[in-house]
Amino acid sequence: MTVATQRIAAHLRSAILGGHIAPGERVRQEDVAQELGASRLPVREALQMLAAEGMIEHEPNKGARVPWLSMREVDVMYKMREQLEPLALSESMPFLTPGDLLRLEEIQDEIEAGVEVEQFLALDREFHLRTYSACGIDHLTSTVTRLWNSTQYYRRAFMHISGPSRRWVVNAEHRLLMDALGRRDEIDAGRFLAGHIRRTRIELNRHPEVFGED
Repeated sequence: MTVATQRIAAHLRSAILGGHIAPGERVRQEDVAQELGASRLPVREALQMLAAEGMIEHEPNKGARVPWLSMREVDVMYKMREQLEPLALSESMPFLTPGDLLRLEEIQDEIEAGVEVEQFLALDREFHLRTYSACGIDHLTSTVTRLWNSTQYYRRAFMHISGPSRRWVVNAEHRLLMDALGRRDEIDAGRFLAGHIRRTRIELNRHPEVFGED
């Protein structure tokens, strides 16, 4: 993988996760190549990388685009997360270091200090993926990351709709999870995490407008 491919993939990944390229929007190789001053080959390779990460899909004779998901598809993805993320957490927990736990504390303190939606999304993502970072099962962690990538847009839309009024629930759930991690209690941690994901899934289902559905 060339440096150019990595640079282009990082640029597109940031644009998709940041909501600058929305679901359903096409990503044309020639446009990306011109914007970034690159040839088409590293652009093509970068798009293949992002497809493996769940951020891009290729349509025959139409090219690449950011996938648009229905409410049902996102609901199923969240149900997958409810099962897979507690497993990733249990595999990771024994190997989390005091430095990892300290960083979780710092992230949560930042969230509770009051942040805008974009910063919250970045911090929340770092918080959860940090808890899985010591999981040695690459296929599991890559699947979890792919599910996070695929549903990022819908989390953002939901956060804009719900506003800061429900942020206290997230904070409480994060604190419960951190307490279980500190005690190395796999059962409590998995239960708190599954409930945290389930609550978000249920609240998302109350807002079909996020998915363009009535």
